[in-house]
Amino acid sequence: MSILTEPFFIRALLSGLGIALIAGPIGCFIVWRRMAYFGETLAHAGLLGVGFGLLFNINITLGAVASAVLLALLLLALKRQRQIAVDTLLGILSHTALALGLITVGLVTGAVSGHLDILFGDILTVSSHDVLIVWAGAVAVLAVIIYLWRDLIAISVHEDLARAEGVNVPWVELIFMLTMAAMTAFAMKIVGLLLITALTVIPAAAARRISSSPEAMAIWSSLFAGLAVVAGLIMSALWGTIAGPSVVLCASLIFVLTLAAPQRN
Repeated sequence: MSILTEPFFIRALLSGLGIALIAGPIGCFIVWRRMAYFGETLAHAGLLGVGFGLLFNINITLGAVASAVLLALLLLALKRQRQIAVDTLLGILSHTALALGLITVGLVTGAVSGHLDILFGDILTVSSHDVLIVWAGAVAVLAVIIYLWRDLIAISVHEDLARAEGVNVPWVELIFMLTMAAMTAFAMKIVGLLLITALTVIPAAAARRISSSPEAMAIWSSLFAGLAVVAGLIMSALWGTIAGPSVVLCASLIFVLTLAAPQRN
């Protein structure tokens, strides 16, 4: 049990809880707006950004943010066309970004297997600097979500009605997508690019069953995400499992447990 008090474990715990803080409310809007596939597409774009970061010798986190932001802007532009359905576009962009990312990382490093931490996370290696970055980013993202809360709720309930009430829908959507892109970059080292969507969607889905209001769902979602982080890290420390997938597995177990509770909404 002494490993639970080691500095590296405390750093992992703090960084994971920072991600859980913003994964909760963002996950709620992903669930309400059925954007899980979009979140996965952003994560795959993040991998492409990592590949270009390695290729041009720049910070891979900045590369992940840049590629996710560019994809978000591209999707906003493509949503206006009517020839191809949005989910089809997401499928094309998601898998194209994933393929290009894997190829780029493989070409630069010689083997993708040497960078599995990018895909599945490596939370136990975070530094004190990483913890500060995660929490600074989490506070900034949370502030944006709180500021746009009413508008985001209005868009989630009925987009056309929100537009009629004066909500600048394209602007609010853009800001929300940028916050998702930022969270993708912050969470990359925590659970990995391939598991980020799971950490946002699963706790939110669990919280939805026991919440009676949007605000309660956001709070419960963050609490469940935080509980999954703690339980997953303890599981990893005691049994030697991979930390990122362990966190996601614990989130899934929490969801299963909430199935026994009566659904509130």
